[in-house]
Amino acid sequence: MKSTNFKINYDIKMQEQIKTLEGKPKLLLHSCCGPCSSACIERLLSFFDITIFYYNPNIYPAEEFEKRLFNQNKVISHFEDVKIVSPTYNEAEYLETIKGLEGEVEGGKRCDVCFELRLTQTARYAKMHGFDYFGTTLTVSSHKNEQHINSIGEKIAQSEGVKFLYSDFKKHEGYKRSIELSKQFDLYRQNYCGCRFSTRRGEE
Repeated sequence: MKSTNFKINYDIKMQEQIKTLEGKPKLLLHSCCGPCSSACIERLLSFFDITIFYYNPNIYPAEEFEKRLFNQNKVISHFEDVKIVSPTYNEAEYLETIKGLEGEVEGGKRCDVCFELRLTQTARYAKMHGFDYFGTTLTVSSHKNEQHINSIGEKIAQSEGVKFLYSDFKKHEGYKRSIELSKQFDLYRQNYCGCRFSTRRGEE
């Protein structure tokens, strides 16, 4: 993973990518939840044909997964032509992947492994189904390290052979906009990231 001593402006990198687009490429956008996706979809919709990939085996419990999926669909209903793919919930897949890292602090190595799991599956689905790009809404959260997430995405893009859309959706008051749209769409906003370990801190 790249050093974070020198921070890359991934918002500028995304803008540079967008300038090179021809037509409206197909983007498979991994989404952690409806509220986070709202501002991201709004920003990208004029540039991409968007399909949301709601792949989050980390979420605990299953009822929380379904609640967030319901609200993800509420968001999509407010945007024309946005589609969704939602793989079957399987927390065992997540638990096996992060085995040995259960005691890591929130935001540490366990989270990076979780990001890699979700983005790898997003990239593989994108490649298998003919998407031009894959990306993620994770960088809109003020609790997430966009340097880590984009570095992971870039590495996966190289290994899987599909383009990664860089992002820092926190820029341009993206997080604030997600809160505004959540109120507008009457969305449930969770108070923890998602996994059974993050419930210990109750962070969003």
